[in-house]
Amino acid sequence: MKASSLDTVAQPAWRGVASEDVEEVTASLGTLLRHRTRRLLVSLVRPHTRPLVIGGCLLLAHNLASMAGPYLVEVGIDRGIPPLVSHRGAGVLTTVILAYLGATAVRVLAFGGFIKVSGRMGQNFLFDLRTKLFDHFQRLSLSFHERYTSGRVTSRLTSDIEAITELLDTGLQSLITAALSIASTLVVLLLLDLPLGLTTLAVFSGVVGLTRWFRHHSTRAYRASRTTVALVIVHFVESLGGIRVIHAFRREARNREIMDDVNGQYCDANAWSMRIAGVYGPGVRFLGHVAMAAVLLYGGHRVIHHQMTVGVLAAFTLYLRKVFDPMQEMSQFYNTFQAAAAALEKLAGVLEEEPKVAEPARPRSLPRPRGEVGLEHVSFAYREELVLHDVDVVIPAGQTVALVGATGAGKSTVARLIARFYDPTVGRVTLDGVDLRLVSEDDMRRAVGMVTQEGFLFTGTIADNIAFGRPEAGHNEVVAAAEAIGAHRFISRLPEGYDTDVAKRGGRLSAGQRQLISFARAFLADPRVLILDEATSSLDVPSERLVQRALKTLLADRTAVIIAHRLTTVEIADRVLVVDAGRVVEDGPVRDLMSRDSQYRALHQAWQRSLV
Repeated sequence: MKASSLDTVAQPAWRGVASEDVEEVTASLGTLLRHRTRRLLVSLVRPHTRPLVIGGCLLLAHNLASMAGPYLVEVGIDRGIPPLVSHRGAGVLTTVILAYLGATAVRVLAFGGFIKVSGRMGQNFLFDLRTKLFDHFQRLSLSFHERYTSGRVTSRLTSDIEAITELLDTGLQSLITAALSIASTLVVLLLLDLPLGLTTLAVFSGVVGLTRWFRHHSTRAYRASRTTVALVIVHFVESLGGIRVIHAFRREARNREIMDDVNGQYCDANAWSMRIAGVYGPGVRFLGHVAMAAVLLYGGHRVIHHQMTVGVLAAFTLYLRKVFDPMQEMSQFYNTFQAAAAALEKLAGVLEEEPKVAEPARPRSLPRPRGEVGLEHVSFAYREELVLHDVDVVIPAGQTVALVGATGAGKSTVARLIARFYDPTVGRVTLDGVDLRLVSEDDMRRAVGMVTQEGFLFTGTIADNIAFGRPEAGHNEVVAAAEAIGAHRFISRLPEGYDTDVAKRGGRLSAGQRQLISFARAFLADPRVLILDEATSSLDVPSERLVQRALKTLLADRTAVIIAHRLTTVEIADRVLVVDAGRVVEDGPVRDLMSRDSQYRALHQAWQRSLV
């Protein structure tokens, strides 16, 4: 399949992994030893130390009771049966049977208790992790969200969390009990009968070699699976997010081809994992049968020559199953473990991302700001190239300023710096003379509000969306805000009025109606500084005129920064700043700029010609 540069999808990730794997996402035991993953685990486990200790004690009790079973069988055969044969009573055998039943009861109760404790601890662990991740995503700066795609965010919150959930729900207790069982059983086998124990270890060395082979190839297959499932998620999320564009350009067939490609890669990677597991599982079982045959052959020979008892041989065969059966179980959960380990590594990486716009260590309090805004010799670069150059402007409290200029001139960047979505590369932005980097986050968000071009609405009612910035506001206050900006009339005509559900992203409302609700939201929040970033661009002419009339009243005694291509919006401004190539090239009232040969006058004339 040939594809353009826009359609290029990743090639199968397992090709050439052995020779070069630059973006290695280690999903084996070594991953858990990485510093940031360890720090994340410690921070999440620390609040659950008590249930962790209780669960560990219950698991040890289960393992000890499990180890007692074969030993009691040996005692029963060697010491309990001979008295019965000689008609001397069944005292020893009865004791052994009761002890065996007691050990079984301990196993059942201890394992049941462990499941309850670990289940509750696992859910609390996941609750803390989801909360920590959600809070951190909200705190991260816009620069992070601009480079971290929505598909990757969704992958962190869904597939990575699900991988950890699957391990905690189904695999963790099996992996721990299997590891404990194998380690303790090998020790017991050597203590029970050293020659037979060494025979078992000889066969077990083959299992170790097979396991190393399985881990190596399974890790490569797993990486391919995680890489390709990420491609599937990203393509799926972005396709649905741009569904209108897809329909508009009849892109469905091409997107289906890309989906078939990445989905096929994902299926191939999973099939590769299954083939590896298909070799390892039967291989371990085969070596287990070989070990059993060797033990019976060599052990039987020693029993015949009175070098060991039948009870020891019987116990040995029972213990032997506790070595090889768990190995097969571990192979089934190895990919689960790898997925969870790699997911923790990714989540730890995200959680260690520091906000570029950080909360000050010692914040300055501004409980009642006047609203004076200053940009003092501000320069700013999104990456390396400067987009603002030495901007030096003061906006007195209560003044309405319009930023005008060509697309890409830097108007929105100025607005984002005032809202402290970014910090300047050089210089400082101030509120009432205080550097915004020193103002507390709460005071900053109360003091500065912003209405953007998108008019984003959240799932819920119209009233909920208007009260978004002030959840404690009463219904009368919500209605008053809507009336002030002219939204009350259309809201009242809706079947459920202010209780109307706006649907996903306000899909039940027109673009203009959504923007009017965004205005009402900002006005109800009552910030001292209000930024309107192309906020009237989606309004029709009647709605725009209605909003302009409301703005004259609502922006009184409030500092306002208006960005607009429609120069009719600029007419309500006290002052105009013309921005060109990241510099403020003109500054003055509209009347003064129109009365001379200015760049603003040229922009105004070009705009008027566009209306003809």
